[in-house]
Amino acid sequence: MNPEKTVLIVDDDPHIGELLKLYFENEGFRVDVCFRGDEVIDRVQQLDPDVLILDLMLPGMSGFDVMRELRRYSSVPVIMLTARGDTLDKIVGLELGADDYIAKPFEPKELIARVKAVLRRASKSKVFSSSDSQQSGDDVISYPGLEINRTQYLVRLNDEELSFPPKELELLYFLASHPNRVFTRSQILENIWGFDYYGEPRTVDVHIKRLREKLDLIDHPDWNIKTIWSVGYKFEVRG
Repeated sequence: MNPEKTVLIVDDDPHIGELLKLYFENEGFRVDVCFRGDEVIDRVQQLDPDVLILDLMLPGMSGFDVMRELRRYSSVPVIMLTARGDTLDKIVGLELGADDYIAKPFEPKELIARVKAVLRRASKSKVFSSSDSQQSGDDVISYPGLEINRTQYLVRLNDEELSFPPKELELLYFLASHPNRVFTRSQILENIWGFDYYGEPRTVDVHIKRLREKLDLIDHPDWNIKTIWSVGYKFEVRG
């Protein structure tokens, strides 16, 4: 592992924070530990970490509120620490833009493996192209009323600029660059989250739901994200 990779660990339990710090330093990471939610944003701006490990239950500001604020300006990969079996926390965290999650209690070596997997995915340039899509420039896809700029991480809907977390934008770009092609949840996970993703297929459903809400996809006349029951999804282009 590149010794220059920096991990910011955020947990209100000093014992957990210091224990994880030791494990990650033994793996060659630079590590900083933060114990309060209301200090995370400043610490991220100061350190510019390569990955953030974020507990949800924090003093000062909850992990969810940290995610909301963080995703306004940063695409740093985030791994959430959640309570065991708390599915709702996982779903909300993923909707806010988390990249992965792990339930407490956990083995530090598993967390390290997940961090390495997230960093591998983050280091890969995922540039998708298709002769079927209507591209107006590098990493830009256009359809009537919709423009997706993957280089600048911008989405415009009817000339209105929308805010998208990185994974949502990459998912939209991927589907839109392959119009009318059906992808299974597993194929989407492999292309957007990587072959070594540890999560579950429901992650895809959560992100699709968020895309539909932001794009107001009730019945768009020209294009839509269509569910193919028992299979997966496709970006449907009509006409």
